[in-house]
Amino acid sequence: MRALLCGLCAVLVLILNLVPATARAEAPAILLAEVYRPQIDPAAYWISEKFDGVRGVWDGQTLRFRSGNIVHAPAWFIAALPPTPLDGELWAGRGNFERLSGIVRKEEPVDAEWREVRYMIFELPGAAGDFSARVQQIRQIVATANQPWLQAVEQFRVADRAALQKKMAAVVKAGGEGLMLHRADAPYIAGRNDALLKLKPWEDAEARVVGHVPGKGRNGGRLGALSVETPDGRRFRVGSGFTDQLRENPPAVGSTITYRFRALTASGLPRFPTYLRVREEP
Repeated sequence: MRALLCGLCAVLVLILNLVPATARAEAPAILLAEVYRPQIDPAAYWISEKFDGVRGVWDGQTLRFRSGNIVHAPAWFIAALPPTPLDGELWAGRGNFERLSGIVRKEEPVDAEWREVRYMIFELPGAAGDFSARVQQIRQIVATANQPWLQAVEQFRVADRAALQKKMAAVVKAGGEGLMLHRADAPYIAGRNDALLKLKPWEDAEARVVGHVPGKGRNGGRLGALSVETPDGRRFRVGSGFTDQLRENPPAVGSTITYRFRALTASGLPRFPTYLRVREEP
């Protein structure tokens, strides 16, 4: 038995050595957002819309997901990208996350589907200068590439907190998720940092699906709610946010979903949780 195990280990090592390093998943070092706090003065930040897409990181040669796994984009999509590292969101418009996720995670890309995808650039990993300088560099890179699927995220400034809240209200009303704030004088920093902040009208979190609750009335014979469990063991139900298609084919037991909510109850459970999407690890 020991000899057999040693032999299997040797075969595994050989297989791993044959896999190109570029194909192995290694999460890239990228900037991650903290949550905006009311006492922060937004005048020191560039502001942009928070897109409901899939993070895409280009290292100058390979396009990867945040996990480090390769995005299998068509050759024409990759050919438009410059040798400069880029960070952005693969996006197909507001409210289209589920469709986008299905498109970009296929190992065999479908050209017609990828024509719907835009690569929205908001950062230049490792670039010199402050973010204001990088905003100008991003605009220049996108203008030089001159491709409809490569776009610079619109960055703008606001004078005060009232203007920030007014802008966020307009974005959310139009179907957007919220805003991102990027400190104008910040050098490029990897990891979670106050140089990048997110502002949304709700909070979101993840939970594991542990059961399907049958529906009643118009939902008879299909999903009524998901029974879910948080990482710390609390259980509750998520009963809204589902399309008719999702109620017919709900997220599987054992899958992890993202839900949104506005506040917590006295017992620490989310108030009015609403289904947002299934978490898919590429």
